Amino acid sequence: MAPARKYWLMKTEPSVFSFDDLMRAPKRTTHWDGVRNFQARNFMRDEMKVGDGVFIYYSSTDEPGVAGIAEVAREAYPDPSAFDRKDTHYDPSSKPEAPTWFVVDVRGVEKLPTYVPLAKMRTVKALEGMRLLQKGNRLSITPVTPKEWEVVRSLGGLEKD
Repeated sequence: MAPARKYWLMKTEPSVFSFDDLMRAPKRTTHWDGVRNFQARNFMRDEMKVGDGVFIYYSSTDEPGVAGIAEVAREAYPDPSAFDRKDTHYDPSSKPEAPTWFVVDVRGVEKLPTYVPLAKMRTVKALEGMRLLQKGNRLSITPVTPKEWEVVRSLGGLEKD
């Protein structure tokens, strides 16, 4: 029996890499690089599987929120930016033979008809336990429950998955 599909929220800054950028990428796919938090790395490395659903969330913007839906297109592999001395994410302690940092590939699926602002999510009782909304949460990748997935999709103007 196949493992149950999991759901995730991945943060990006729209001025750096937007959902529209993802949809314009070749095959609407890119690697999600530059993650330098061990817990977020562990989610990618140990738990994300091809086909898992992903909310693309805008942070560090006037109105943070969920912009679109993607899916995991390739499971974790070493983050090439960690080995590139010219990259801002270079990490001299990460070695190709023993990588510290990983990426997954994500594929854009669809832009939400209605952007779902963080402020709106905070008002929805069904989302009160959502990891994103917990005080002090700053992780760039967080798990999303199936119920939270459906609620946010609905707030974004989509039918049940």
